[in-house]
Amino acid sequence: MSLEDQVRLILKDFETVSSEKILESLDLIKPEFKSQLTSEYVDGKIQKIRELSDESEKKKQCKALIPYFDWYVQGL
Repeated sequence: MSLEDQVRLILKDFETVSSEKILESLDLIKPEFKSQLTSEYVDGKIQKIRELSDESEKKKQCKALIPYFDWYVQGL
């Protein structure tokens, strides 16, 4: 599955996708960011989410990162 397909699936069916799959996809999007500051910010968010043990809390935190997936899809 291509990155574009993964991102579209996440946006379409966010609730059923695992937090790890969301974070893996975001890791793949990071190099596309035009700003190093944005990449570093998102990287920090990813690390903090991965440190959480509760899946529902991870999903809640991942939800705040959806605009980065929207941005990626709009740029295609």
